[in-house]
Parts: sequence; C-alpha cells; structure tokens
Amino acid sequence: LKPEAAATTHPVLLCALTKLLVQRGAQVVVGDSPGGLYTPAYVNRVYAATGVGAVEEFGGRLNRNFEQKTAHFPEAIAAKTFQYTAYLDEADAIINFCKLKSHGMMSLSAAVKNMFGTVPGTVKPEYHFRFPDPMDFAGMLLDLNRYFKPKLCIVDAVVAMEGNGPTAGKPRPLGAILAGTDPGKLDLVCARVIGLDPQRVPTLVKAMACGLLLQTEEPEAAGWSEDFVAADFDRIENCVSTQFDAQLPGVLGKIFGGVAKGALASVPAVRARECVGCGQCTRLCPKGNIQLKDGKASFGGNCIGCLSCLQFCPTGAISLGGITKKRERYHNAKVSAADLCQKIIHID
Repeated sequence: LKPEAAATTHPVLLCALTKLLVQRGAQVVVGDSPGGLYTPAYVNRVYAATGVGAVEEFGGRLNRNFEQKTAHFPEAIAAKTFQYTAYLDEADAIINFCKLKSHGMMSLSAAVKNMFGTVPGTVKPEYHFRFPDPMDFAGMLLDLNRYFKPKLCIVDAVVAMEGNGPTAGKPRPLGAILAGTDPGKLDLVCARVIGLDPQRVPTLVKAMACGLLLQTEEPEAAGWSEDFVAADFDRIENCVSTQFDAQLPGVLGKIFGGVAKGALASVPAVRARECVGCGQCTRLCPKGNIQLKDGKASFGGNCIGCLSCLQFCPTGAISLGGITKKRERYHNAKVSAADLCQKIIHID
C-alpha cells in the first residue's frame, strides 16, 4: 500500500531516522517481511509501493537477504520454535519502527505486533493456523519481542489507521510520534492515545498474565498530555476475557466458556461489492474455508477466526462487520516533511 494509506511507517520518518543514525556512524539496513511471498521480486515491489527505498538516498540500504532460519526458544510462552528472517542475525541492534493501527485480531497494532514482521511472509498464514486463539497468538508475538529484544521501539502516529485495520482502515491524523525501550509499556500508552481499554488488547492482557507487565503499571511518558487522547478513534474492541472456567466451577465453567468464546469471537465477512475475486484469501486461508463463487469470496462454516483473510485482502473487502465503532468519517492522509508531527512522546 502507498504511504498515504497509513498502513505502513511513513518513509519520511524512516529517512529522518536513517540520516540521524548514519551521521552517528551506523550502517543502516531497513527491511520487512510483509504478508505474501518472501522473495526478491515480491518484497522489492513492496519496497517500491511503500516508498521505503528513499532511505538509500540518506545512506541506508534495503535488506535483500531472503534467507530464513529456525529459532529455538525453550523459555517461550507459545512459540518454542519459529521461522525468522535471517538478515536480523547481522544486526548489532534492532530498531522496531511501526505504524499505530487498529487491528482485527489484536485490537491494537503497534510495537509488540510489529515484530511479526520478523516472520517470513510465506510462513505467516501457518502461524495464524498454529495460534488461532487471540491469546495464543499474543503469546507468540510476545515471544518474538523477547527473543529479538529490540533496543528501541518507535511508533508512527503522525497519521494512524482507524477502523478496519490493519490494512483496510481509514487514515486518522494524530500528529504524534511515540518512542520507548519497552514494547509492552509503549503499547499501553498507544492504547491510551486511541482511548482503548488495555483489557481489550490480547498482547497486553497476555503480558500482564505472564508477569511481563504489572496490571497497575502506568508508564511514565515524557511530554504526555490528556489532550493527546483521541477518544472518538474508530476502534476494534475485541473481547479477550472469555475464560469463564475461572469464575464457574468444574464442567459448567468449561462448557459456558466454550460457548461464550464462540459467540464473542471476531468473525470476518465479505462485502461483495468491494470483492474483486482475486483469490488471495482463498490461497491464504489455512483451513481452506474460503472459496470463490460467482467471482466473489464465500466463507464456509469452518472459520477458526485467524483473520488472515482480513489482513491480506488487497481491496479491504473483508471486515469484522459490527465489531468496530462505526463512524462515517474520512480523513486526508497526505503527509509531507513539513507536516510531520505536533507531539513527541517518550515512554520509560
């Protein structure tokens, strides 16, 4: 997607960071592993479309090492082994630079979720299949963050994405850049910025359950003001607290928990008028639950709720229906260097 779609970190910011690092003597490599083929041809097209190739004008270079490796992480919460992009082994320090977005499965896409970019694009559907439950998927994301240990996390919220994120939402200017060294604490502040209850964010709930975040923790944010909160942000608020077996004893709790989980799960739907019949969703669905009928995507009854189809639909024809807080509002997302930001927030 082009930068003005607000689905990816804006190249102006990447160039600014690259210039600063090069001035300090660093060798800067910018890379990503978007959904789709992890091949030179495909990823180079993504580099061109998102504008990140501009970093080469400021002394950086784009990653073109497409080797994959297997990591073994015995202390993992969920992913004790996983595939990753091998070029990361060459880094002395990893900077996690992401876009602030709503997210169909995780409610919030920011620092923690962005590390899914370390997984090769061709493997991502497999991981959605391995971890279809949002809490298990959140555990896997936390494992990636704990394994790679980014030295710095930066969130581009100059123009965020609200609504049907992470790829088909609407741009929403917020005029902020957030940064910190702890991705979990940073995401807590990001949730605060868009008026999202942390208990609706699986990665934050999982981090608290595993002792990686204190439930009462309020990160210190230098430069913070309550004026930064966008209370009317079009959010996706998933219900992640369906573990009723903790409140109800024995078999009754397990039965009710299973029913509640099914009833409250986020289920994708196709907007037929926007579907172009490209077949991307049929190829990516790990359960083979989507077929093309009369040139339109059609869901069967075997959906596991992984939402791969929603994330990778090129036209945004798949959504979560009534899950988002609907608003008929559109935003102009054109950004130039002169418009960059009004607020810079640093989280300790």
